[in-house]
Amino acid sequence: MEIVDMTDEYAADIVTWRYPAPYDCYDLVGSDAGLFTDPRNGYVALVDKGDLIGYRVFGPDGRVPGGEYDESALDTGGGLRPELTGRGLGKHAIATGLEYGAARFRPAAFRVTVAGFNIRAQRVLQGLGFVPNRTFTATTDGRSFVILTRRQP
Repeated sequence: MEIVDMTDEYAADIVTWRYPAPYDCYDLVGSDAGLFTDPRNGYVALVDKGDLIGYRVFGPDGRVPGGEYDESALDTGGGLRPELTGRGLGKHAIATGLEYGAARFRPAAFRVTVAGFNIRAQRVLQGLGFVPNRTFTATTDGRSFVILTRRQP
């Protein structure tokens, strides 16, 4: 797995992704592909042997409306292609993104916001050294979210 620049082709693919319930809150259908290709938004593509398997984001687009955020950590998030979820790829995908983010941005810490029901992702993140800090209710849809952080060495 590796991180590469986001392309128009990758972005057009990402905005067609549909996830099974309850993960359908992560659906990107109808999103503006330009959001992913605008460098100011911090999106990069995650590829394996040249095939798009996911994306990572660094900066404010990794935040969820309703959470309390400051500049003490770099927000990051991302997603895997729907048909690849639940196959044990998450840890490697996130670790690849963190390695890229650490080298490019050199943050003191990383922060991730995850849907409260997504225990699978929370376990993966905790296995990568993230610690849950607080929960909140999103102002967009009323869902519960968890904020986790990991200090960098």
